[in-house]
Amino acid sequence: MQYPDKESAHLEFKREAPTKQQIVKTVVAFCNHFGGKLILGIDDDREIIGLPEDSIEDLMDALQKSIYQSATPTILPLIYTQRLGEKVVLVIEASSGMNKPYFVTALGLNAGVFIRAGAHTVKADAGFIRELAWRSKGLSVDEMPVYGANPDEINLEIFKAYLDENRHTFKTEKIQDQLRHYRLIIEEHGKTYPTLAGLLLFGKSPDRYYPEAFIICSHFSGIADRNALASLDCMGTLMSQVNAAIQFVISRLNHAFEIKKIQRTEQLEIPEIAIREMIINAVVHRDYSLPGPIKISIFDDRIEIFSPGGFPGPISVDHLEMGVTYIRNHVICRIFREAGYIEKLGSGFLTLFKTFRERHLPKPLVMEGNRFIKCILPRASGSEKSDKTSKEQSSLKIMELFYSQEMIAVRDVMSYLNVSRPTAGRYLSQLVKTDHIERFGQGAAVNYRKKSPIF
Repeated sequence: MQYPDKESAHLEFKREAPTKQQIVKTVVAFCNHFGGKLILGIDDDREIIGLPEDSIEDLMDALQKSIYQSATPTILPLIYTQRLGEKVVLVIEASSGMNKPYFVTALGLNAGVFIRAGAHTVKADAGFIRELAWRSKGLSVDEMPVYGANPDEINLEIFKAYLDENRHTFKTEKIQDQLRHYRLIIEEHGKTYPTLAGLLLFGKSPDRYYPEAFIICSHFSGIADRNALASLDCMGTLMSQVNAAIQFVISRLNHAFEIKKIQRTEQLEIPEIAIREMIINAVVHRDYSLPGPIKISIFDDRIEIFSPGGFPGPISVDHLEMGVTYIRNHVICRIFREAGYIEKLGSGFLTLFKTFRERHLPKPLVMEGNRFIKCILPRASGSEKSDKTSKEQSSLKIMELFYSQEMIAVRDVMSYLNVSRPTAGRYLSQLVKTDHIERFGQGAAVNYRKKSPIF
């Protein structure tokens, strides 16, 4: 019997009770994230194993005490048993904390803060710890002050043009009030600083302070990133980047023409609105505290849009068509919405799947990895090639996991490719055989390291 849901940022399985410190780290990460459940008695492949019923009550008492004593601020998770068929599992459920950052007391604040990155628990760096403290004040990340910059880094002419285009009435001498109203500047300790949003949306040189906050667009020949036909670095303000990226992608795709009566109509091979929605979504909701640009790659059979950062809320990739919306960057989102780039909140993924269904195209795939989101849009012109090269693509996708983590396990491949444990094992064994990765560890502790690129 299998558990109905897969591991995610807010759900983790363990076959048996791990060390108490491992459990504390995971619970701390849930509290620093959006809450979650750690279920003991379920294997990595979702198989329900269960725990010995004669010792489960003692385990519950020990865990409650251990978590209470080992985390700062104090965490009081809900710990209970659940019967699934003939088996009993133990559930440790933690809510999103109100006093972030939470940390493992013995490790201290600098080394003991853990967060969820996809289905993994990882240690937070100094920048993310500061971000957690900022969030605990009820403010979004893009409202954070940029201490090394001055307010005159904001291009007032671009901002005034934005206000004019959106029918805002203002007096020139009150422009500073408008900047404060939109949270583009902020006062702290008697000084005024531009915010992250202020520089990215209206900065004179956004790349000076956020050199990796841009979009790389590439068009490759074939289905792998070996031979680039064209590339473009989309720089400048966020809206300029979006416009340039959309134009690049559309210009590289195939167009079909149809004549009905005397009218000639043109149709892009995949819905243009879906391309727009996914590029805008990547820019508006990305995590700007993470280094690395957004990457848009065009292949013969697909378009891949890679965005740093996981989902900004407790969203599962299986539930993206429900229209649930969580906003990471409130200021950026508001500006894009007022400027007409976003029609309705929560409509991006709804539009994506709806338009592909209406065109009878293969269903797009959305993946949440270790602090990144990847959206894959199948191209109508490449579906036959895709079927013939599925094994090669699977190997390429496994190697992609090493972009964000040094080691991977079988369950990472299972989750990333949505395949069974035996299939994931075969793919990994083939890469070991071809000397692209190496296997180390034994039993449940087996992991894989990258040795060489696949091409």
